Amino acid sequence: MSPAPAALSIQVPASLDAAIEAAGAAALEQRVVERIWAGDDTVFGPAGQPEVADRLGWLHVGERTGALLPQLEALAAGARERGDRVALVLGMGGSSLAPEVLRRAFDAVDGAPELRVLDSTVPAAILEAVTGLDPEHTLVIAASKSGGTIETRSQLELMWEQLDHRADAFAVITDPGSALEALARERNFRDVILGDPEVGGRFSALTAFGMTAAAAAGFDAAGLLAAGVASADASHDAEAAGNDALALGILWAEAATAGRNKLTILADPSLGGVELWLEQLVAESTGKHGKGVLPVAGEPAGPGARFEDDRIVLRLRDTQSPSAALDALSAQLGEAGAPVATLDVDGPLGLGSIFFISEFATAVCGWRLGMNPFDQPNVQAAKTATSAVLEANAGGEISLPGASVKAAMTELLDGLAAPGYVAILGYVAPSPSVDQAAVRLQGAIRDASGAATTFGYGPRYLHSTGQLHKGGPTDGRFLLVVDDSAPDVGIPGQDYGFRTLAHAQALGDLKTLQEHGRTAVLVTSGGSPAETLHELADRAGRAS
Repeated sequence: MSPAPAALSIQVPASLDAAIEAAGAAALEQRVVERIWAGDDTVFGPAGQPEVADRLGWLHVGERTGALLPQLEALAAGARERGDRVALVLGMGGSSLAPEVLRRAFDAVDGAPELRVLDSTVPAAILEAVTGLDPEHTLVIAASKSGGTIETRSQLELMWEQLDHRADAFAVITDPGSALEALARERNFRDVILGDPEVGGRFSALTAFGMTAAAAAGFDAAGLLAAGVASADASHDAEAAGNDALALGILWAEAATAGRNKLTILADPSLGGVELWLEQLVAESTGKHGKGVLPVAGEPAGPGARFEDDRIVLRLRDTQSPSAALDALSAQLGEAGAPVATLDVDGPLGLGSIFFISEFATAVCGWRLGMNPFDQPNVQAAKTATSAVLEANAGGEISLPGASVKAAMTELLDGLAAPGYVAILGYVAPSPSVDQAAVRLQGAIRDASGAATTFGYGPRYLHSTGQLHKGGPTDGRFLLVVDDSAPDVGIPGQDYGFRTLAHAQALGDLKTLQEHGRTAVLVTSGGSPAETLHELADRAGRAS
């Protein structure tokens, strides 16, 4: 049974009414919706600029991904017949975030492999991923559009060695003609699934990069796609009153222009942490030219929670299991003057609708903010800095300039206030204890200063919010927490290991942020990253 159609409701303060009405009129006069659907790149700037006309394939996922479903279903059937117990996706950013959301949102399916996702270079996370894998009953899916992503290729070479060079244990998702496609065919991997070169990574949730993982794990890939297509069909109306995606994009843009650029996402847990995926989509698409909409997720509520007037709320509500606490917080923020958009969906299959509506809204937001939402001009800077650190420390340990907890928090909190924000960036292995400690630190910094606070795992965030950190508003401050205690894990074919790679990425980004004039400090964790985060929270709490 198909899920019920997604339904959007919007509550805005009177101060935004005129701006939103004017934006809707401009969209109608300029035929924005019609032109987007026609692939007119001049919606987003001069004709012929790179990464526009050839980045609109996500509008047509129904027919394009629909044509791939038989291949994906055959891969899934083969996994069941082979008795695969684990399907492990290797990827970064747009190649891993949708699979991670789906993994969290859907229950395991009897007879299908357990879906896992590895998007880290931190040795502890690498060790956890490789331990206990059975070469005869594991499917590794390496996902990279370009085919050259350093994290994914390093992970793939390690898994190739760990699984005894068993070609039938491997599949790849990549764009046609990439080096990863060539490698997969040379090694005779189980399957090569070609992505759509006209879809950028962060818009690829409903393409092969999201749907392969769904199919392999036995989830309803066809149902997810159908929900997305239904929302696409509903996104042709030229007027915001009849087009939820258009209305949402206009709201985000006009709120940001009015100073409310912290998109506070309140998503029901049953939706799998979809905010992880939204962070990349919105931040990387809009965070450039000194502008940007910053997604904020995970902040604690409760007595004493401090939300300033730079907020806009996106309530993602599962009508099958809505959170009363999130409903109450959404209402509270709306009563305090924040614009609130509530998108109701019918269970985890409604993620398909969330994916498409959010993509179209992000494109509209880019139009209204006067930018190309499909490029990422500042992402390369951190990659270049990582390469420079690796070259400068060839074969040796990287020395990290770690500050003390006291010094780090003093520098971060000095003069901090809304509309500024703090991004906590953890080069540590993901775990519930780290998540809990990070939430506590987010709340402590926010309540001490009023500034919105985010948390992201490194190097994942480099392919996500990293664009906004460097290219967006200049009022961000950055705290990098790096685990330097875990033993190294070698990367086959390289003279350095994952520990060195992770440290190079952290140090490279620290230098890049500082070169962009941002306040950025680094703290090392000598044993327990969660304990270090709690120490930082204690220090922030004493400042409030």
